[in-house]
Amino acid sequence: MEFLVEIDISLPPDLDEAPRAALLEAEVARGGELADSGMLRAVWRVPGRFANRAIWSADDATALHVALVSLPLWPYMDVRVTALARHALADRCPGLPAGLAPSEAGAG
Repeated sequence: MEFLVEIDISLPPDLDEAPRAALLEAEVARGGELADSGMLRAVWRVPGRFANRAIWSADDATALHVALVSLPLWPYMDVRVTALARHALADRCPGLPAGLAPSEAGAG
């Protein structure tokens, strides 16, 4: 099952630099694991905000929830999830525009 996941992050303004850096490093590491597993399928940064939009793949909403709460930034996230269903025109659409599609190597 595919999901559009919209995440906005609000870290406490008084969070010291060292814990902030450690938290962000842990987030990138966990996100990488989820991408490598195929669960995090594509992700985009929202310009000018500490936010992202992504396509996730999970067996069901419960599995998605388990993955999302495993992210180190979870306590600071506002998350909106939309379940996606296949559209009748999907086969006629070219897919993501060049430059927006995830690379074959998994790097973005």
